[in-house]
Amino acid sequence: MRINKLFSNYGICSRTDVNRLVEENRIMVNGKQCIPGQWVEIEDNILLDNKNIIANDKIYIALNKPVGITCTAEKSVKSNIIDFMDYPGYIFPVGRLDKNSKGLILMTNDGELANNILESKNEHEKEYIVTVNKPFNDSFIKVMSKGVEICGVVTRPCKVIRVSDDTFIIILTQGLNKQIRRMSKALGYTVTSLERTRIINIKLSEIDVGTWRYLTDMEIKQLKNS
Repeated sequence: MRINKLFSNYGICSRTDVNRLVEENRIMVNGKQCIPGQWVEIEDNILLDNKNIIANDKIYIALNKPVGITCTAEKSVKSNIIDFMDYPGYIFPVGRLDKNSKGLILMTNDGELANNILESKNEHEKEYIVTVNKPFNDSFIKVMSKGVEICGVVTRPCKVIRVSDDTFIIILTQGLNKQIRRMSKALGYTVTSLERTRIINIKLSEIDVGTWRYLTDMEIKQLKNS
């Protein structure tokens, strides 16, 4: 695998940060200076600042993201999720939840698990509760469920359950950019509130807005087996 992926899988730093370390000549592979994007094997002798690299303990966190926080590890972005959490160690968000939405986001340093969760073909469920700007009829639910054309593609069939005249629960197995907002807009509605309440087996319940908790051993096991 590339050196960037190895460092991410080991929970050392992001793939982007590896490029900076390489440029600063801080990584050695088998006694030679590492080059950008170098392919490595687990058995290779890899040094960071003249010390052997080791896999960090894995971190798994469920955060209830408030509105106004951007799900990016890019520190130059105002109100980014890393600065918001101020966690004393390397973690990153698994996927995104747009700035104007709130709810569940997973944070980890486990690149391998993150890739598995985000892989579209795995069809992992993500559940949301959504309020729109006006009442909708049963046809709206039917069309949303079957798939809506957005950005030149038809969304994957999903589950939509009415909660009230203007609120519904939607369970997706894909994660297109601002998918629910764009699906709703395509049918003539504007989302006024969007909250993610579940990712696979992890639920938002009992996590106050702006706070987080570590996942339990059982939750982690179920995630890895999903």
